[in-house]
Amino acid sequence: MRIAIIGAGAIGGVLGARLALAGETVTFIEANPAHADAIRSQGIRVQSEGDDIVARDVKVTATFDDAGPQDLVIIAVKAHQIARLVPGIRKLFGPETIVMTVQNGVPWWYFFRNGGPHEGRTIAAVDPDGTIDAAIERERIIGCIVYPAGEVVAPGVVRVVDGNRFSVGELDGSHSERVEALAAMLNRAGFKSYVLDDIRAEIWLKLWGNLSFNPISALTHGTLAGICRNPQTRALAAAMMGEAQQIGEKLGIVFRHTIEKRIAGAEGVGEHKTSMLQDVEAGRPLEIDALVGAVIELGRLTETPTPHIDSVYACVTLLNESLAR
Repeated sequence: MRIAIIGAGAIGGVLGARLALAGETVTFIEANPAHADAIRSQGIRVQSEGDDIVARDVKVTATFDDAGPQDLVIIAVKAHQIARLVPGIRKLFGPETIVMTVQNGVPWWYFFRNGGPHEGRTIAAVDPDGTIDAAIERERIIGCIVYPAGEVVAPGVVRVVDGNRFSVGELDGSHSERVEALAAMLNRAGFKSYVLDDIRAEIWLKLWGNLSFNPISALTHGTLAGICRNPQTRALAAAMMGEAQQIGEKLGIVFRHTIEKRIAGAEGVGEHKTSMLQDVEAGRPLEIDALVGAVIELGRLTETPTPHIDSVYACVTLLNESLAR
């Protein structure tokens, strides 16, 4: 399969490396020159507990023109970076090209093909003017929930921690031939992949942690274990999760874990820096709206108060402005 991966960061990097080693034809579209040059000359190295792999048989380019039409496009940049890909991303599309999204937070397509009262509504926090929706046909999209955490530790080198699960799902919950084939390919590459009947329920389970731990860590510089072991920040995370759960349940989501179990899972990851804290330390723009702002938007839509989420959102938004200055 011809696969283009937009962004060779921690998640895009591990996906591309393992898929290439499994025999797929992988092209990275990577804008960071140092990272791209290192992958081009030495391959991409993925370090994980008890494992160290290098995939050299990959192509790297900074432009969509050089990649050409693909069978699968994996969007592995953060949610706030997707709009800038348009309209170039369309150069990767053929008639049957699949687009797999691996972003954290609430995706722009959340209400597409779900059959609910808000069918077709875009998430303004993620796609305020409909630019992304206009560029990527809804029929192409398959969602993916990413569980590993990681970071780029040097040009061409990615370190991944905490598992290798990448569950996938059609937006309407169907078990189509293409989504079954996609899960099978991920499994052949060494990942754990399942076809989800309800990808939105899994989004909320992951979102519980992202909407709380990411901004709290950015504001406090605390690791996952540090946030969970401090009584005050643990209580704040739980309160934010509680508000989110009320929203999700009003949208028909059944949460299969308790808040305490979700927090315990995060604590078990250990002294890991969240992606938002990594961005703070690197001086990069923060992924706020898909993780936090979109939850507030859904709170307004469902008439659910979100005082704790609102307060953290206000603080992390100011932090983002300070970083930009």
